[in-house]
Amino acid sequence: MSSGSSITAGSVNRHSVHSLQHNPITSLDRSSSKTSLELRVLDVQSLNPELITYPPHLSWYHRARRQLSVKHPRVYARLSRFLLYWRGPRPKYDLPYPRPWLDIDFHWRGINIVLPIESTIRQTTNPLRNPWLFVVLTAAYIVGFSFFARAQSFLTPSDAYITCTSVYWESNNGCGLDGQNCGPFSDSSFDFRCPAQCSTVVLENPRTVGDEQVEFVPLIVGGGDVNRTYRGDTFICAAALQAGLISDNRGGCASLSLIGNFTDFLPLSAHGLTSIGFPTVFPLSWRFNDHTSLSSCADNRDAALAMNILVTFILFVVLRPKAIVVFWCLVCIGFWHVTLFSQPQSNPPPLDVAFGTFLPVLFISYAFWRLAFRFTLPAFEKLPFESAIWYLATFWAGVLTNITTDKIPIDTLTSSSLQKQRGAITALVIIVLIVAAMVINQIRIIRKTGWLPYYLGWYVAGGLVAVVLACLPGLVFRLHHYIISMALMPGTGFPTRPSAVYQGFLLGMFLNGAAAFGLDSILQTPAELVQDAPLGTTLPSFITNSTNYNASIPFEDQLIFWDALPAGWDGFSLLVDDVERYVGTALNFSLAAFNATLPHFFRLALTSNGNTGDFTMPATLFPNGTWTDPAPGSST
Repeated sequence: MSSGSSITAGSVNRHSVHSLQHNPITSLDRSSSKTSLELRVLDVQSLNPELITYPPHLSWYHRARRQLSVKHPRVYARLSRFLLYWRGPRPKYDLPYPRPWLDIDFHWRGINIVLPIESTIRQTTNPLRNPWLFVVLTAAYIVGFSFFARAQSFLTPSDAYITCTSVYWESNNGCGLDGQNCGPFSDSSFDFRCPAQCSTVVLENPRTVGDEQVEFVPLIVGGGDVNRTYRGDTFICAAALQAGLISDNRGGCASLSLIGNFTDFLPLSAHGLTSIGFPTVFPLSWRFNDHTSLSSCADNRDAALAMNILVTFILFVVLRPKAIVVFWCLVCIGFWHVTLFSQPQSNPPPLDVAFGTFLPVLFISYAFWRLAFRFTLPAFEKLPFESAIWYLATFWAGVLTNITTDKIPIDTLTSSSLQKQRGAITALVIIVLIVAAMVINQIRIIRKTGWLPYYLGWYVAGGLVAVVLACLPGLVFRLHHYIISMALMPGTGFPTRPSAVYQGFLLGMFLNGAAAFGLDSILQTPAELVQDAPLGTTLPSFITNSTNYNASIPFEDQLIFWDALPAGWDGFSLLVDDVERYVGTALNFSLAAFNATLPHFFRLALTSNGNTGDFTMPATLFPNGTWTDPAPGSST
């Protein structure tokens, strides 16, 4: 969109035109201007093209238009009508404010139904619109909200908080050779607190456990034995949910103890979560304890949500301050609800980071007010109940984007992410169609006001800038949802019910993105987007395979072999049973230290200057001497 000054000038024109819309002289001028254009087209058609001369001061645009009108008069006439239609009325026209739907006055065949709901609400609540009452209630809300936030996050010791993905053991070789970076393996206990809604936090990329791959579920390995023993890389909070120790709605506290080596982790299905098994030995495992020393463990996000929805409803329907006051209340309540309750960046919430984000959020929100809200929200001042419905329903749906869009199988709008998630392309197509229908309807509304060329020019310019940014080498164009809100918000600045619905959702989605994830750059490096996905590096290959493995050789004398190093790499990393057991340049590995009665899983990767490439898929050696070759591709 344009800068603040140009938008301000445009907005003045939008309101100044409103006083002229009923002027008969203005209407006559507008119609006569169109008629004169058509007459000019007819006059030009009757002239000989060879006799026409063009004054030298005419611009190339006017000369080209005249030539087109002479050589192709019908095309020119149709094109003129098309452009006149999409240009909209001249002078520009301000849409009337919406009439109340809930002030019912129905007459039919002698039946009269009069139900002035909006008028009754306004008359009843007028005594409560005192500014000093609003100030007192605002101060009381801030104090109450502060105590609520303290009870939510600041009564439990900060070192007891863990996230939904907290584990004791890192994936692949993240714990180093023999897991030495993840000790101690036993004789340690830990009291912890989990947040709510951990059942929906899942693996976004396939995770290899033995010869299985797990994706789009919480990672839980084991828990099916009598003592409920879990492997060290299990999501702790998901396991606590499965064990029934905490609530998915309110989180909770529990305690665990490390027990070191354990063999044969059994799968379990309980409380809506299913774990997988692991049939061999792992050096780090843990079990839940019966008691915990922690208190004040309940997650109060649902209660905070109910309170904030009620407060914003009272703000719209009962207190009814000026539109700009309502707007800033929505911004502040939505931002701090996400920051402190629904989606904190960590636990306890990092207030320094939150205040660092809050200032630019206020500046962007001010732009939202200048570009959109000041043209729409005041139009609903006489419709308190209706405005609460249109704005608040969609506003809170946007603030809770992490919940309302949780079932949509789209993580990021990148080609790799869309291809790996089942149903992502279909979901994206449906979303695009819905958004396209909304955009077309909004274009129809903008055309009726005469502002379509203005908005179209700025959106085309913004699209060209986006194309240039997307073409920059070495960077990936990342369309964060807070950026989508910023891009679409200016097109909603009209006094209609659809505009109110769009504004509520876009504002909520912007606040969710900014508060939960920060104002990330629209351009990011590929490494920032990979996360724990495969890097696409060269894969080594095993020489040992199902045809040349000799089961007659005693297990303690067995060696497995792989190919020599390719150019650009300086070593190998070998995982045995998901634990790094060898790092170096050798081309073989002895199995003498392993149990011959258990299955074993082997994955190999190349290394360079301490950095590890992609691991192969697992090769499996069964106790009966059967060797299963790895599947093609890489593993994580």
